[in-house]
Amino acid sequence: MTARNSGELPDPDGNLAPHRPDDFQWPGAGLLPPASEQRQPPPVQPGYGQGHPTPPGQGPVPGNPYAQPQSGGFGPPQQPPMAPPPPGRDPFRGRRVLIVAGVTAGLLLAGGGVYLATTGGKDGKPVATSSPSPTPSGSPSVDQGDGKGTGGGGDYDPNAGIKAGEARVWLNQNRTALTKEGAQQYGPWRVGDVMVKAMYKEVTGYGAADGKERWKVTFDTPLCGVPHAPSAQNKLVVGVLESNTKGSHCKVLQQIDLAAGKAGWKAVRAEDKPGNSALTLNMAITGDTVALAWPGGATGFSVADGHKLYDLQSQGGCSSQGFAGGARLISAGYCFNPNDLKDQPGDLLQELDPATGKAKWNYQYEKGWRIGQVLSVDPLVVTAIPREGKNWKILAFTPDGKLRSQTEPKFQIPSVCSGWGQSVDRLQECFAAVADAQTLYVAGDGKDTDLTKDAEGTQVVAVDLNTGKEKWRANPPQARRMRPLAVENGKVVVYLDAGPQLGAAIATLTPQGGAPQVFLQSPQVAAEAQRSFFFPRLGWAGGRLFMLSNRVENPAPNARVNAALSFG
Repeated sequence: MTARNSGELPDPDGNLAPHRPDDFQWPGAGLLPPASEQRQPPPVQPGYGQGHPTPPGQGPVPGNPYAQPQSGGFGPPQQPPMAPPPPGRDPFRGRRVLIVAGVTAGLLLAGGGVYLATTGGKDGKPVATSSPSPTPSGSPSVDQGDGKGTGGGGDYDPNAGIKAGEARVWLNQNRTALTKEGAQQYGPWRVGDVMVKAMYKEVTGYGAADGKERWKVTFDTPLCGVPHAPSAQNKLVVGVLESNTKGSHCKVLQQIDLAAGKAGWKAVRAEDKPGNSALTLNMAITGDTVALAWPGGATGFSVADGHKLYDLQSQGGCSSQGFAGGARLISAGYCFNPNDLKDQPGDLLQELDPATGKAKWNYQYEKGWRIGQVLSVDPLVVTAIPREGKNWKILAFTPDGKLRSQTEPKFQIPSVCSGWGQSVDRLQECFAAVADAQTLYVAGDGKDTDLTKDAEGTQVVAVDLNTGKEKWRANPPQARRMRPLAVENGKVVVYLDAGPQLGAAIATLTPQGGAPQVFLQSPQVAAEAQRSFFFPRLGWAGGRLFMLSNRVENPAPNARVNAALSFG
């Protein structure tokens, strides 16, 4: 792959991105986009994608989950929702695009909360307004739990028979009424002694140590955009649909103070120009900027007060479709040549200045290649996937955007980490990769390079970022699977999933690999709950493991719907 010099492409007019505090390993987040934005796998694999991506400047097309015929406000998706895997099935596996089937779901909430209404100034233009910032609280119908185990429902106790030295588990179930399609969860984010998650019409804070509900901010309409992480000041800005009617647009922005558990300002995004309408938003936060992207454009707003900062325009046939944030703001631009539909340019990777929206550097992918996943922001490590073919690449970059190394790995990784079959705006969905200054650590398997074969991810593979060469592999005990969570004190912190006779555990690997050394073990009986989590979203913060099921179903009287779990 060759890079195009930054001078050959005009700089964009604006920029956006997410930020993550240094003390927490932020999980991926983001809303499932229209089907037109999904990255397409090879044509020999039917069922994972629909047509070509939307050219820059065009709005949503049929296939967006929110645009489907709906009943009760939000209706059935194109595919039936996927049920959680049965015990023994790897909950980490599966191609993420299938989840698009269950994103749109109606939600009925009892009680009050934050009412979001479209407002405008005297000239008809949307303006930022201050909400009353009520003190949110849990619904009286919600069992706040005692922090000792079950999270409600039946007699199951994940701490039954706990042994000396084992870490106590708290487990919460979904108590929110949903439609039959269920809902996607976002987070987890740790803010002080609170773990925060977002789901459909609510953002909720739980005690990090006990899982008890501390506060809840509710919305009158569903979420339609959630950033990867809040700001360094613990401010989150989410997108909310303007109404509960079919085809409602994602126009309302709502700030939430996660430290206080209160709603802040709200603003209405203008849709006064062609291409500005959006049913979902890709959102990211860096510094005081919350970035928004949709098929027709991108813009930035102030996290502090909600005023609009700038617009991003398509430049050189490329438009920003997705962002990765944290220490740096990385833009994934989709490039389109209207004169030759069969000969499309490669994607455009950029680092943007979140304060000005200007590109610091550009890297043009070769023809036939697309941006896959951002495995690390600092140092920057990104995958490349082919428009046609089955091989994949790992690219590492210097701080100034020069190619540091490029390799075609001799192992497979989960599709959520390669980016195969996923949407162009979900750039930080890999919960199985971390990096330090010199090395990438990623869950992998075998020696096959076929990215269309989803990997188990049983091993941790170390890749030298300077050479692209594999350094070593570490194997888990008892045929379990490992997921890198963080690099702390020179060691790799990994999640060991539940084994046949063991609950999940946290372990470390030395910089030279070797056998994982367990330092945090959960009770054996907790394995049943841990295996039930569907596409779990993992977070490691303050010596605790936080796990969210990627999506949850409607509460059932005779079944547990596990939503969140933690031990530490």
